[in-house]
Amino acid sequence: MKTLKILCSFSLLFLMGYLAAAQSSNEERLNLPGDNLNLYAVMTLFQESETLESFEKNLNAQDSRINNLDLNNDDRTDYIRVIDNVDGNVHTIVLQVSVNKHENQDIAVFTVQRDADNNVVIQLVGDEELYGKGYIIEPYYDDVAASETPNPGYVGKTKIYKGEKVTVVRTTYYEVAAWPLVRFIYTPTYVVWHSPWYWGYYPPYWNPWSPFYWDYYYGYHSNYYNHYYSHYRHSQHYRYAHYNDHYYNDHRSYSNTVYQHRQSGSYNNTYSRPDMRKQGSADFKRRNSDNRRTDDRQGKISDEHRYKSKSQINKPSRRTEVNNPTGKPSARPDARSPRSKPEIKRNETRPSSGNTTERTNVNKHTSRPSHEVKSGNSRSTSKSETKKSTSKGDRSKSSDEKKRR
Repeated sequence: MKTLKILCSFSLLFLMGYLAAAQSSNEERLNLPGDNLNLYAVMTLFQESETLESFEKNLNAQDSRINNLDLNNDDRTDYIRVIDNVDGNVHTIVLQVSVNKHENQDIAVFTVQRDADNNVVIQLVGDEELYGKGYIIEPYYDDVAASETPNPGYVGKTKIYKGEKVTVVRTTYYEVAAWPLVRFIYTPTYVVWHSPWYWGYYPPYWNPWSPFYWDYYYGYHSNYYNHYYSHYRHSQHYRYAHYNDHYYNDHRSYSNTVYQHRQSGSYNNTYSRPDMRKQGSADFKRRNSDNRRTDDRQGKISDEHRYKSKSQINKPSRRTEVNNPTGKPSARPDARSPRSKPEIKRNETRPSSGNTTERTNVNKHTSRPSHEVKSGNSRSTSKSETKKSTSKGDRSKSSDEKKRR
């Protein structure tokens, strides 16, 4: 009887711990497409970047594990381009995805504004289609404690997160002005950045991959949460007074395709593997152990950690082509030739023939023209030599006949 009570107690404790962990993860989950792009990670990357071009490149790097969006449900991550719209001393820096040839969808927008004293205020606002209304991330400014009512979760310079105290790191507007990227966009020689890439045209380094299940993505980034929540917080209001006038009404792009996918529940399959959370956390620790980088850090991710959209579930798997940009037939050109249209390139290199052998032979034929020329010269040379030998033989015969006469 005593043993049974002990077992029941342990079972109850285990169940309470499981429910607490599930509740914590559900608080991080919006049940919206934006769950697969952590804006805390995006803000951190922005703070560490030096130019908008490098920020865009690192945001789309597979090794950074930040971009996990697949808005058009083609089982390939989407390329996020960066567009800066300038209005005086205010920069509205848009993160945008080309969903198809005719539609773009804004993901989030940075508002960066500088006053006459060179103080800078920055916010990152998630688009309402992906994050809901009023999803705003900003640093912990010093004026927050003085101007806003403290949350019950705050204790002095600490914050209660998952039952533990997290040290809050506050900053000033002057310190934000010293961020490398902020200094860069306010230099007199700054050329306004507008990403040159769009649907069908992507940079050489871009190789889309199959997105991860959300729980794997969540487990991976959970190792950063103490950093995220100690430096950044949710805000309840826009600091840029003309956010609606300048950005929302004039520049915002939204996609009906994304809206329809969201309404139909097409994005929900990403939540179907909660067992992947521990594996995501373990992979983070493995990749970052001993400060190993590049190949040692990147490693290989099992296909089971990646998800398929609802439209891809009954289709043959393409996950063996993770490093092959042809996963999007009409949208992802060869990464090594970003300036050529994908349709044209396929027609040139892959003739419309059902015979694989013939296609291979044609490729060899076009790829080695110098060998064909040499072989043609050798054939022409052998013919001329044959003619010369024949003419010599005729002359020798005629001379013999004269001697006989």
